Amino acid sequence: MSKSVYVHKSAYVDEGAQIGNDTKVWHYSHIMPNAVIGARCSLGQNVFVANRVAIGNNVKIQNNVSVYEGVVLEDDVFCGPSMVFTNVKTPRSAFPRNTSDDYKETRVKKGASIGANATIVCGVTIGECAMVAAGAVVTKDLPDYALVAGVPAKHIGWVCACGERLEIVSFQSTCSHCGRGYELVDNLIQERTTKE
Repeated sequence: MSKSVYVHKSAYVDEGAQIGNDTKVWHYSHIMPNAVIGARCSLGQNVFVANRVAIGNNVKIQNNVSVYEGVVLEDDVFCGPSMVFTNVKTPRSAFPRNTSDDYKETRVKKGASIGANATIVCGVTIGECAMVAAGAVVTKDLPDYALVAGVPAKHIGWVCACGERLEIVSFQSTCSHCGRGYELVDNLIQERTTKE
């Protein structure tokens, strides 16, 4: 670990874990061996990161979140307080699923945000810059820039990379906050490559 990594004295970082520069690990957190955490991350109080988890750069994980084996968090992901990842589709106490082959990969792509108390059922991919509302239960893949809410989560709109909700007019949208432009193509949003 680099000298620029901050680990609170109450946290545990097991030997073999890799943590990037300027990352902070706060009170009562536990990072297991072979976890890889990027630079400039913040892991709040009581965060658990399992063995072989991959976390990118500039990821914010709020208090009381467990990132179980099979979860991949790409750069700039936000995980709200007490949100939940699962990693086994059919858990049974009497029939443990405890090998890497039993765990389903869950991928949260670059820039996506997951609200407080949301649940992400294993095996899904959350698209780039997607936004999961607080308390939602995600059971299927989400496209890039999707806004979802509810139980189970339903697609209710689109969001900009900056997080503001987009208003679609004639298959086009310009973010009122940051000015990024988007277009709706085949029922999916993509950022415009040319400025208006």
